[in-house]
Amino acid sequence: HGIGFKTLEEAIYLRNHVLSRLDQADSTMDPELRRRLLTFVFVGGGYAGVEAMAELEDMTRQALPSYSIGKHELRWVLVEAMDRIMPEVSPQLAAYTLDVLRSRGFEPHLDTTLKSAEHGHIVLGDGTEFDADTLVWTAGVRPNPMLAGTDLPLDNRGRVICSATLEVRDSPWVFAAGDAAAVPDLSKKDPDATCPPSAQHASRQATRLAKNVLASLRGEPLVRYRHANAGSVASLGLYQGVAQIYGVKLRGFPAWALHRGYHLATMPTAHRKARIAADWLLSLPFRRQVVATGEQQHPRSQFVHATAR
Repeated sequence: HGIGFKTLEEAIYLRNHVLSRLDQADSTMDPELRRRLLTFVFVGGGYAGVEAMAELEDMTRQALPSYSIGKHELRWVLVEAMDRIMPEVSPQLAAYTLDVLRSRGFEPHLDTTLKSAEHGHIVLGDGTEFDADTLVWTAGVRPNPMLAGTDLPLDNRGRVICSATLEVRDSPWVFAAGDAAAVPDLSKKDPDATCPPSAQHASRQATRLAKNVLASLRGEPLVRYRHANAGSVASLGLYQGVAQIYGVKLRGFPAWALHRGYHLATMPTAHRKARIAADWLLSLPFRRQVVATGEQQHPRSQFVHATAR
């Protein structure tokens, strides 16, 4: 019954799905069905779950003027097995983000798991039960399962065990990086700490990996990967965000602008940067686009329907 949030296709489907729930809720007189349609559950309080839920809530709220639905009718539930959200960031920023979400009406359930979701009936580990028509699974980050079929050394999470130079342990001339690699985090005091599975580390590891491969071919010494984060940023909807940079906390538009600026800086090629920046700037004076494009999930359905005999 759940919807994943790993690929672009899943993200587009989820956006269209949420908008379709508004359409159905607006056209029914059944209060129980309406409540179920307007309840959205996200399992997993990491970066992906928090940002996806916050962005969708912001989009939904901006779409409400087109419907006979009150903001108070929307229910957004976040289920997290840990006692905090966003384990990828500092505890201070995680607590700060949780306060922001609660102020916007989100319903977090920490130290709680999803026990069952049969036929849309949600049962949580803390005893909470309710009906929901949308269940999104964003819990946990796993490396590619194909690694289990190799003879590479793996840790207890299924990641390839690497040294700080990104070489695979006991496997000369083999390198690994990104979510599939357990790379020591030299910026931490804990000798067993590994780099979190984030795009920031993956992109930087890829650059170091390429340089180390060339160095190994040339007989030059390899350089260890080390990156100390200056802070963290998270988008919580259009013009809304939270950030903590060098200990300084930001909220709202400044944090959102910093989030956008950072991601723009990481885009490859000047051509792509210019196009993205122009698109964002042209969108600033206008409301968010809330039109569903459901045909993307089944592009041939209209053709099949039109040609049916």
